[in-house]
Amino acid sequence: MRALRALTVTAAACAAVGLAAPLAVATNGPSNVTVNPFSVHQGSTMQVSASGCGHGGTVWSHGNFPQTALSAGRIGFATVRIFNHASPGNHTVSVKCHDNSLIATHQFRILDGRGAQGGIGGSFGPSSTETAIGAGLVGVAALGAGAHLMRRRRTVRAGA
Repeated sequence: MRALRALTVTAAACAAVGLAAPLAVATNGPSNVTVNPFSVHQGSTMQVSASGCGHGGTVWSHGNFPQTALSAGRIGFATVRIFNHASPGNHTVSVKCHDNSLIATHQFRILDGRGAQGGIGGSFGPSSTETAIGAGLVGVAALGAGAHLMRRRRTVRAGA
């Protein structure tokens, strides 16, 4: 009987410690905030990660990108898109957990101008100059084909 009572008390104590540990971790607040890449062009995306927000949180940088949700878990992630009109220079990203009032920050840099348009795969249409050149080439080709047919027609009639 004593062994059963001791086992019950031990199990209850382990359960209490086991249930309290995640709550203690969740209320520590954000830490280890990182951004990738550190330097990002206007209009590009950047990934923000932070530890300590077990129930998720929010990420923001006033005037640089909208407030974005940080995923829940041991390490939370958020992908943000920098505004096209964001001012170049060094800026601060802020992270706040849903279950804590602490705010952690990290620096990042916005570069002037747009990044390379790699991987777009033909989603850009031709410019007006390219359209005019293409139309001119099609017109010249049509005139050349017409002249070739007219010459060929004359030589066939002359030989008949």
